[in-house]
Amino acid sequence: MIMVVGATGNVGAPLVRMLAEAGEEVTAVSRRITEAPPGVVVRQGDLATLDFAGVSAVFLMVSGAFVPLDEVLARAKAAGVRRVVALSSQGVATGRHPTVLEDSVRRSGLEWTLLRPGAFASNTLQWAGSIRSSREVVAPFADVALPVVDPEDIAAVAAAALREDGHAGQAYILTGPAPITPREQAAAIGTAVGEPVRFVPQAREEARAMMLGFMPAEVVDVTLDVLGAPTPAEQEVSPDIERVLGRPPRPFAEWASRFAGAFK
Repeated sequence: MIMVVGATGNVGAPLVRMLAEAGEEVTAVSRRITEAPPGVVVRQGDLATLDFAGVSAVFLMVSGAFVPLDEVLARAKAAGVRRVVALSSQGVATGRHPTVLEDSVRRSGLEWTLLRPGAFASNTLQWAGSIRSSREVVAPFADVALPVVDPEDIAAVAAAALREDGHAGQAYILTGPAPITPREQAAAIGTAVGEPVRFVPQAREEARAMMLGFMPAEVVDVTLDVLGAPTPAEQEVSPDIERVLGRPPRPFAEWASRFAGAFK
């Protein structure tokens, strides 16, 4: 049995689907989950209430925080879990984010794999309202490019690491196939919906004021630093998705085409 914690997220939901389609026994865990693909066991709960009985491998997504998981992983190991795949962040590799989550995973005594994605293509869903209402995007750093990654590709790497041998002790940097700017992302969404989308540049402080409404200040500042002044490592395209999956990562335009309905 494979357990997916965070099963309703941008990575967790496609991961549950992929594992079920591959014929795996899957338990999908989330605080608010109500449905899943046929055959998938659904459990509402969080890290404090997880029951690992009968589970051999676990995918861990800890929402919005870099926290130690020693107690949770100790319970998993005691219950017979052998393998853990944890969603971390490229920011750990670049020193922008703390290492506490990864430290817990590394010292767990389990076979571990760490996934370190850069910026998600799905972050542009925050633009959906303004694109639907006025075909407009307001965002900072219009012409700063990052190789944003499709969450489906992250899920596919997670599925491989959960199901296959050969991934233990690996920390994979996961990016898209090429850097793309916010202005170019807006244009790609316009192509996907069949109408031009206007890009309106936003000052950093205006963006910060908006983001403080739903993110802690320290997270906002680090996020804006990455978006506005990325390091060379953060702009570099990683070979890890192709190395694991045997194909290149999906471009942003493909993601935009799949999610065009969200912007119409």
